[in-house]
Amino acid sequence: MSVAATTVKSNLTTQIWATLDQAARRRVLQRPAQDSQGDIIADARDIIAMVRAEGDTALRRLTRRFDGAQLEQLRVDTHEFAAAHAALSSPQHTAIRRAIENVRRFHAAQELAEIDVETSPGVRCQRVTRAIAAVGLYVPSGSAPLPSAVIMSAVPAQLAGCPQRVLCTPPQRDGRANAAILVAAELCDVHTVFKVGGAQAIAALAYGTQSVPKVDKIFGPGNAWVTAAKQLVAADPAGAALDLPAGPSEVMVIADATARADFVAADLLAQAEHDPMSQSILLIDSADLAAAVLAQIDQQLTKRLRRTILLQSLKQSRILITDSIATAVEIANDYAPEHLILQVDNARSWLERIRNAGSVFLGPWTPEPMGDYCSGTNHVLPTYGYARAYSGLSLLDFSKRMTVQELTPAGLSDLGPTAIELAELEGLDAHAHAVAIRLNALQR
Repeated sequence: MSVAATTVKSNLTTQIWATLDQAARRRVLQRPAQDSQGDIIADARDIIAMVRAEGDTALRRLTRRFDGAQLEQLRVDTHEFAAAHAALSSPQHTAIRRAIENVRRFHAAQELAEIDVETSPGVRCQRVTRAIAAVGLYVPSGSAPLPSAVIMSAVPAQLAGCPQRVLCTPPQRDGRANAAILVAAELCDVHTVFKVGGAQAIAALAYGTQSVPKVDKIFGPGNAWVTAAKQLVAADPAGAALDLPAGPSEVMVIADATARADFVAADLLAQAEHDPMSQSILLIDSADLAAAVLAQIDQQLTKRLRRTILLQSLKQSRILITDSIATAVEIANDYAPEHLILQVDNARSWLERIRNAGSVFLGPWTPEPMGDYCSGTNHVLPTYGYARAYSGLSLLDFSKRMTVQELTPAGLSDLGPTAIELAELEGLDAHAHAVAIRLNALQR
């Protein structure tokens, strides 16, 4: 599909980094403010309360209100799964299968070895892994249904051995779930799928309804209301944990004079099309190439289907001309982007200097959508600067690590006095007594 070619100007601002003072530098790297955040949280809280009080009745009413679909049955049945498989072409099936294979291969390699160490004579300490018993997988299906989001959460959930895997996705107006999402779910061995979206889906997964089972942790991207609902239920001990903090999608591209302007422009637009609140930033050491990239952005914009969204997101995007790639790397580490693309000569040589990024893409032949879909890495990543402290989704997020300790009588006799000394130092005499009573028993 194509759109009619028309003249479009992105109005993307270009600034020289060295001429900006500290306040101006903070402004140009500022992420888009989320409008009406208080209203969004209040709305999400109201929706959660409705679902907790009315269960499936609230889900049907909210689905009719927000998605325009009248549903009697919330769960996807075998007939709908079969129809979804029939609706996709052979190349589409092949693409989904290949993406699943690569994501499975990369995530299977993340399994941690168990630890079993004798820290002192007669003192054995272990770390063992246990899968999370019930996980909820949320998959958006608005203007851009995301079967890739199914793969990124369902594959590690399956590999981790989570016994119960429940998926929620909004229905289309005809009352059916998106066919590609259903095919991806079934190929990832997820058969419990509900046609519920938005904050109401998060509430249903967190607390359970007559149809939707309660889960322990919720995964997946979503709009501002979904994000707010995930944060609210995660703060409630009776709710469900969330995967990681997330905001609007973002990309930072570092390019030098060897980069192709058309490649760089395409990378900036690819991420900007997600959402009007998305942000794309280019750090470049060549003013001539910066001008060429800007011209390419305007040219490529005329052919993009989501041009309206692109024009909105580009309002908060930037081109910054730096004096060197080293300076650009420093800026990237401070900004901590969700996606960082290095279109520079010998890109791998810069990797060691990258400290803060959700996922890094090296060289001209590594476009960011490969990570979104099928390279094997996970596309659920920390945004909004959270890459300074958080990692992207991995196999580890679907399990817990428990520590185990076991002492022999000799081990307790040897190490017990140390525990007593430390407990008394902290003024916790009951702690000391729990050890001392056993040491006294051994001495009889």
